[in-house]
Amino acid sequence: MNLLEKENLIVTKAEELESATPQAIIKWAVETFPNITFACSFGAEDVVLVDMLQKVSPSTDVFYLDTDFHFKETYETRDAMVSKYGLEFVRVSPTITPEEQALRHGEELWKTDPNACCNIRKVEPLTRILSQYEAWITGIRRDQAPTRANAKKIEYDAKFGLVKFNPIADWTSEDVWNYIREHEVIYNPLHDRNYPSIGCEYCTRQVMPGEDPRAGRWAGSEKTECGLHK
Repeated sequence: MNLLEKENLIVTKAEELESATPQAIIKWAVETFPNITFACSFGAEDVVLVDMLQKVSPSTDVFYLDTDFHFKETYETRDAMVSKYGLEFVRVSPTITPEEQALRHGEELWKTDPNACCNIRKVEPLTRILSQYEAWITGIRRDQAPTRANAKKIEYDAKFGLVKFNPIADWTSEDVWNYIREHEVIYNPLHDRNYPSIGCEYCTRQVMPGEDPRAGRWAGSEKTECGLHK
């Protein structure tokens, strides 16, 4: 399938499957693009998709970006999911350690240049792992942020050069938590402590009542995305 044929198929199926269930979208995704992977951050949306994927296509690769800066609760959530599903998450790491980063770019790069820190510890590793696949699945939702409001259920990801599936793009936070409760899905305990959106430990804080759910990410700066999603 050449690029034009792929783009035409994506547009057609995006319209056709807009009202389909996430499970139906995942099923079509893995059948049409066997060389597909799922990017898991261990947030609420992603643990839901891990649960769905294990029921639809348990052999599909699931990876996570290990920035070395995650909360211990995030690693504990990973371990609990490994135990429950017998799943081997693909660990993707930056090419340099935190110590090497500090030597090259100064201490606490996440404070002085958060974009550079995200590029080193997230964007470059993601680019590297996605180069091995023809499609990927993500847990982004349209109502998470203005930058995600126009996300399609199926779209061509020009940034990484592959097909991108967002099966729960039209879900609300309530939809996510209803699924977690109904299916008894393991989730990050930080969600119970006012962390609706969880990133690296140094760049994530608790969200106060009345604040936007993503207000805890890169607080005090104009940064709103880590660069993984355009």
